[in-house]
Amino acid sequence: MEYRTLGRSGLKVSTLTLGTMTFGGAGAFAAVGKTDLNEASRMIDLCIDAGINLIDTANVYSNGISEEIIGEALGGKRKDDVLIASKARMRIGKGPNDEGLSRHHLIRECEKSLKRLKTDVIDIYFLHEWDGVTPLEETIAALDTLVSQGKIRYVGCSNYSGWQVMKALAISDSSHQPRFVTQQIHYTLEAREAEYELLPIAVDQGLGVLVW
Repeated sequence: MEYRTLGRSGLKVSTLTLGTMTFGGAGAFAAVGKTDLNEASRMIDLCIDAGINLIDTANVYSNGISEEIIGEALGGKRKDDVLIASKARMRIGKGPNDEGLSRHHLIRECEKSLKRLKTDVIDIYFLHEWDGVTPLEETIAALDTLVSQGKIRYVGCSNYSGWQVMKALAISDSSHQPRFVTQQIHYTLEAREAEYELLPIAVDQGLGVLVW
């Protein structure tokens, strides 16, 4: 397995990673896949044995079941062998504050993810999508709180446009608060829009790139 440094961090990440959107198969995610605990445990063991060291999930995947399965599958026995990435922003309930990147929602969802994953820290915490309502200053300050509390180690963004990435980086730099070390982008042989802005930004700003 090959490993690459993630952005400006010192973190080494395998060039292949494990995505877990199929874990659980609850609600709308049933159309994506229905990987149960036994199958997920086997997949995780195979990946770790092959040298893959990053498992990617999100609080919204099957309403948290994906994270629960990862927590059960790792069971404390192989957690030192892998990095865990999770995300928050999407609607996860019916309440008015059950979505977005407010301090309230972000900190609450991080703490819930930690419990489901049965861990004390999430290695990479992604903002799953842009929030056009919450001020970025509030979101980045909330990430700073989580880093300071030792609940997350690195931060990143997912599904951001070029100007959104740059605006967030500018606020982080001016306030001396945690800066994105990576972005997660949609990039395939057919979907190559990232080549116009997101990949050049990654090179210019020293961001890692994880692809879905």
